[in-house]
Amino acid sequence: MKRIVLLGSTGSIGQSTLKVVADLPDRLQLVGLAAGGGNLDELARQTREYRPAAACVFDRSKLPALREKVGNATRLLAGEEGLVELAMLPEADIVLIAIVGTAGLRPALAAIEAGKDLAVASKEILVMAGEAVTSAAKRQGVRILPVDSEHNAIWQCLDGKPRHEVRNLWLTASGGPFRKKPQAEFAKITLQEALQHPTWSMGNKITLDSATLMNKGLEMIEARWLFDIEMARVRVVVHPQSIVHSFVEFVDGSLLAQLCEPNMRLPIQYALTYPERLANTLPAADFMKMSRLEFEMPDHDRFPALGLARAAGERGGTAPAVFNAANEVAVARFVKGEIRFPDIWGIVEHVLAKHRVVEHADLGQILEADRWARAASAAWKG
Repeated sequence: MKRIVLLGSTGSIGQSTLKVVADLPDRLQLVGLAAGGGNLDELARQTREYRPAAACVFDRSKLPALREKVGNATRLLAGEEGLVELAMLPEADIVLIAIVGTAGLRPALAAIEAGKDLAVASKEILVMAGEAVTSAAKRQGVRILPVDSEHNAIWQCLDGKPRHEVRNLWLTASGGPFRKKPQAEFAKITLQEALQHPTWSMGNKITLDSATLMNKGLEMIEARWLFDIEMARVRVVVHPQSIVHSFVEFVDGSLLAQLCEPNMRLPIQYALTYPERLANTLPAADFMKMSRLEFEMPDHDRFPALGLARAAGERGGTAPAVFNAANEVAVARFVKGEIRFPDIWGIVEHVLAKHRVVEHADLGQILEADRWARAASAAWKG
């Protein structure tokens, strides 16, 4: 029995995780859950249904309302301190972090220091603080288990092989809704168009990141830390069907790929039940859907995100944190109608160019770089 703390329970990854737990009641137990508070009714429903030892709402002002909805059966926590306490819960074996943004960083480090395995669905943790997080995990002897479908696929294909046997890691990208759209039309792209992902059903932020390919840029930096491999060996290939979730190219020329229908329950389950593979209620593979698999190289001129991400990842230090923060603010400004679609890349490029990188940054320096980048991105006027 694996006992799980789930941070970010009301989002798309959190909801999929709860389905995995419900699917394997004899092997998985939810002992803690948390959410921001934007969907308080759902957090309360989950708490009543799963009866965890503790639950946390990040927005402190929502704690009285949550208590009213839940009663006294579950210990209730609030704020960042509550997330940290939940991440260190003595009865937990593994902490799955699916919180969007920087809020998951301190709980991730707390979970590691408490000796918990960490399942990572929040890209910001390793993008912002990959060096600090991976060093802490090595020191404490805990595992960092990837939940993103692409990194989970690479993890499965590597299967413990040493890094010197790897020529390249290939992350697959759907290409988003604008894969074939002329660059001259990018400035006219609307929010509604950008939210129409051709393959996955996800939250607004990650859907927009997929449209710009910023999501794949973040994944490149994440892969660098997850698999202890330099950025030069992390590559991207466009695969519109999203059936092949990633490849590993070995030095002898062999390619190993992981294939499955685009459903997040599979990588979540593998991370939670590792090293076992367990039967579940997911549908079997449909080979007719896999009869046509297409691949093409990304157009770096039309989608500058990959080049910006590579530069930030190679520079290291606080540069990836700035890349992430600038993108978050740029996406939020696009949603509000303040900027055009191509300005998302423009803001990130501008802020990265202005930033003075701090090498081997500690948590305080990373968070300060994050704050600076957000202010600089908000002030950008084109």
